[in-house]
Amino acid sequence: MTHNRSKEGTVNEKVVLITGSARGIGEAIAYEFARERATVVVTYYRDRKRAEQTHRKCAALGSADGLLVELNVMSEESVRRCVDTVVAAFGRIDILVNNAGTLAWTYLRDQSYDDIKNQVRTNLEGAIMMTKACLPHVTETIINIGSIAGLNGIEELTVCCATKFGLRGFTQALAREVPTLNVYSVNPDYIATRMTDFVGRSPEEVARVVVDAAKGVYPVPSGSDINVWEVSRNGEKDHVVH
Repeated sequence: MTHNRSKEGTVNEKVVLITGSARGIGEAIAYEFARERATVVVTYYRDRKRAEQTHRKCAALGSADGLLVELNVMSEESVRRCVDTVVAAFGRIDILVNNAGTLAWTYLRDQSYDDIKNQVRTNLEGAIMMTKACLPHVTETIINIGSIAGLNGIEELTVCCATKFGLRGFTQALAREVPTLNVYSVNPDYIATRMTDFVGRSPEEVARVVVDAAKGVYPVPSGSDINVWEVSRNGEKDHVVH
């Protein structure tokens, strides 16, 4: 672990690239950065119509100069094209949020090989590839969206746990490799999204924690875990998966 920037800053006019931000937690993160008048880059894989709605709302909330970019984190070509587009538009990426993720909520014996590959390639390999492509252009912060499933083994989430444990290791190692940046793993618990049938803590709580992390609110060193259920402004500790 490296330096500790605990002095709160601002994300106003910062270029923020968020993977998987058309819906769910990523959408909420995009809106929270937009409210802070950051320049939000919304990315999407398949649902362009939903992404366009997210992009328009970001503009209405305060991110008038934001961007909408197609991105498949499982494709090297798509990753490079996305990063090139953002850098061509803004010349830099101040904050990268690796949010894109998927899971198969069932026992390992019942998961297909495609289920396994999609989780590993999206949750872990995708975040690593995206970070590598962005790294020469990132000026301040990289936030990886982890999970309580990266801290505890959870029945029926075996592969997801493997990817999220790996993402935390990647976060810690990257912080050592790049001491000029702040690198964090923000770990939600049970969040109300499509993956959970919309039961659990609100995505907006996660979004607030992510933006606060980017602003340097938490007095923790680079490479650290920031657990949403411990620092959420709402102070709620419900819906934790054990």
